[in-house]
Amino acid sequence: MTQVADNLGRSSGPAAGEPAAAGEATALGESTAPGEGALLALHRESVRPEWIDYNGHMNVAYYVLAFDHATDAFLDYLGLDEGHREENGGSTFAAESHVVYCREVAEGDPLRFTTQLIDFDGKRLRYFHRMYHETEGYLAATNELLSLYVDLERRRVAEMPEPILARLAAIREAQAGLPIPAEVGRGIALKRR
Repeated sequence: MTQVADNLGRSSGPAAGEPAAAGEATALGESTAPGEGALLALHRESVRPEWIDYNGHMNVAYYVLAFDHATDAFLDYLGLDEGHREENGGSTFAAESHVVYCREVAEGDPLRFTTQLIDFDGKRLRYFHRMYHETEGYLAATNELLSLYVDLERRRVAEMPEPILARLAAIREAQAGLPIPAEVGRGIALKRR
């Protein structure tokens, strides 16, 4: 993934496999988790005390908030940052989001996020985050999102600028060999026995 970061004119951050500073956007070329070779590793943070609920673990609302922080890091990496909003008058709006809770996390637990681009077109991007307990390595939750590019003046869906589409295409190429996660497109249902 370092090659993609370089192709996009972005800093690749620490050397492959080195930890990133909290909140630092980086693309790691290697990972300790199986099958993560081309995934973007752009966000890390720890579970804050105010995120803990009466069950003694992170409340569901804060999983969404932590995933939103990972989304912000991804959008910044794409160039859809504050400077883009000011210069181009465009941003993304969430159209759909689905969270799967796999295992609980508690106060102070360090979290690491990966991002996989699932698909995109001129106006939409679909992507998938994984949240891991950074030191124990287990998958805590996943988040699939569909975002729309919006002209902020007209408040209507619009075409993304060509440089953003080129960045997305480079990521899609780098991630082409990754399998689509099992959770993608998953709905909620009760299995009858």
